[in-house]
Amino acid sequence: MLHFLKHPVVLSVEINLNLLVLTVAGLINRLWALSYPRAVVFDEVYYGQFLSLYMKQIFFVDDSGPPFGHMLLALGGYLGGFDGNFLWNRIGAEYSSNVPIWTLRLLPAITGALCVPLAYQILVELHFPHLVAHGAALLILFENALITQSRLMLLESVLIFFILLGVLSYLKFSNLQRHSPFSARWWFWLCLTGVSCACAVGVKYMGLFTYILLLTMAGVHSWQLVGDRSVPNVSLLCHLLARALALVVIPIATYLLFFYVHLMLLYRSGPHDQIMTSAFQASLEGGLARITQGQPLEVAYGSQITLRNILGKPMPCWLHSHKNTYPIRYENGRGSSHQQQVTCYPFKDVNNWWIVKDPGTQQLVVSNPPRPVHHGNIVQLVHGITTRYLNTHDVAAPLSPHSQEVSCYIDYNISMPAQNLWRVEIMNRDSDGDVWKTILSEVRFVHVNTSAVLKLSGASLPEWGYRQLEVIGEKMSKGYHQSMLWNVEEHRYGKSQEQKEREAELHSPTRISIGQNLSFMAKFTELQWKILTLKNEDTEHKYSSSPLDWITLDTNIAYWLHSTSGAQIHLLGNVITWMSANMATLAYAALFLWYLLRRRRNIQDIPQEAWCQWVSAGGLCVGGWAVNYLPFFLMEKTLFLYHYLPAVTFQILLIPIVLQHMSDHLCRSKLSKSMHSAFVVAWFSSVYLTYRTFRPLTYGEPPLSKAELQNLRWKDTWDILIRKH
Repeated sequence: MLHFLKHPVVLSVEINLNLLVLTVAGLINRLWALSYPRAVVFDEVYYGQFLSLYMKQIFFVDDSGPPFGHMLLALGGYLGGFDGNFLWNRIGAEYSSNVPIWTLRLLPAITGALCVPLAYQILVELHFPHLVAHGAALLILFENALITQSRLMLLESVLIFFILLGVLSYLKFSNLQRHSPFSARWWFWLCLTGVSCACAVGVKYMGLFTYILLLTMAGVHSWQLVGDRSVPNVSLLCHLLARALALVVIPIATYLLFFYVHLMLLYRSGPHDQIMTSAFQASLEGGLARITQGQPLEVAYGSQITLRNILGKPMPCWLHSHKNTYPIRYENGRGSSHQQQVTCYPFKDVNNWWIVKDPGTQQLVVSNPPRPVHHGNIVQLVHGITTRYLNTHDVAAPLSPHSQEVSCYIDYNISMPAQNLWRVEIMNRDSDGDVWKTILSEVRFVHVNTSAVLKLSGASLPEWGYRQLEVIGEKMSKGYHQSMLWNVEEHRYGKSQEQKEREAELHSPTRISIGQNLSFMAKFTELQWKILTLKNEDTEHKYSSSPLDWITLDTNIAYWLHSTSGAQIHLLGNVITWMSANMATLAYAALFLWYLLRRRRNIQDIPQEAWCQWVSAGGLCVGGWAVNYLPFFLMEKTLFLYHYLPAVTFQILLIPIVLQHMSDHLCRSKLSKSMHSAFVVAWFSSVYLTYRTFRPLTYGEPPLSKAELQNLRWKDTWDILIRKH
């Protein structure tokens, strides 16, 4: 039973010294003096705001992308004991003692450092010599822009790490496919590919570009597998299902997990609540939840309600009226009904309250038992404070002359009778039933006489309307839109028939109520839609640039400037590396087309194995550059140089591949090979010298004199900050 004790237990460990040395070099390169500068650097002012909200578990919406990247930065804050108390309002502001800046910058720095050994392993998996793989790793190691971006509380280095990890995982899986399919290692690398892609997309939506590239590669390889008659049908089906599971199902599940954790952590009401629906707001602790918790669920005749427009654009607002009337004539000479104004008001106000009345009675209180309002019922909406009825008629709206004016009816004893009957249509009754419910029901009000729909036009009224938003009656034939939908946000059962008592009741806070709990998928769907559709107004930035500026490195970004010494940090790439990357891309494209044409004529300049390696390596590197670069030409947003970093990383991997190919297949004689080797040594020395030259602008120290800064301005388009005095 204890025979195994008769022999010593031996544990064998293989250590790849190449990987170890490159990893240590990357860590030293990225972690050195990480806490410097102890001041807010460029976009740290942006990410820091969300970091503080995470620390306080306050809900927010960031329209720049999913929450996983923010959660990783928040992990650094949590490990450092950050309490979230810092005002992120100015670039260059000194961090207070409670901000653990080292741990906040640690994760981006580590992921940036790990990109160095990842670059080495990717080229090894592409079956290039270790010397070539070392070249790629060293180019990443000495790339100034990647160093700068990874030493700060920013997300590009994290994004690039997961992109490279996904690429490496897929290459390892693909190589294992040949001799050990369905082994434990095969499954591990395949699943890690899907998880890495989900993490890349979860950090920034730019990760979607590489995910599509890997899906395309997987699709091509799967198609080749389908054509392999040696693979049995059952085995082929298992291969396809495994890829679907690992590259589609697992990434989707992982992406959903990010949002699940995000919503679980951020359960408190915050500054971004107003852009969410009432149901979402009510699910958060504090804010609207304090008002709506425990409200009557079913809207009944006699209910006192506030109606919020579902669209939430240009800003969240509530159906509103006040004693002021529309002007008799507008500035353009058109006349109005001179009835009481009805608007959409973007603030909580007592004039937002309305009473749901049964047209068949004069009662303005809820009966016992309450009579719920159902889909298709006819109601009148009585303004709580002025007791006038919501009305529309064949009079042009003030700012939308092709639509009807909406008002609260005043009887001027002229030939304009009241038209105040509205049909309640619950648009989401398939999921929430045909009873009008607080918060949950999305309701459309259709005018009985004219079939016009109560709608928010979004236009701001002039001074006579206090700049509030216009509400109109829109003909149903013009289609369906969220601006036509309303939901009950605050709700109480009216008890007072007398007007004075009712006014006092309307001024008092709601007391009786029930909380509304949304499912995770409902909250995810709404939040995801907001992230994709909520766009801040893009303004021109001093350091914004176009994609054409990136290739030639005609632009830079001044990240930080010391107030006294003049020390500064710039996002500026290694010029030699970037120019070489462009030349390598052009050389690859030219050689690829040349070989392709020659092979078409049955002339094979290189062996079949070398051709397959050339195509696969180029498809990955040039394809990775293209999918991460070309889409920016179609984007209507403010762009910066750091958007190009994932693309240029793929380009950098291509440089040693092209150099090795030239040595192996284009340099025929010993002399040409020797000259090529000498050129590579000289070129690599220039890469390192350029890195050393711009190191003060990469790390922010030591401070440079005016003359030294002027010498670093290699291009007139670079904005190197030189003090006049």
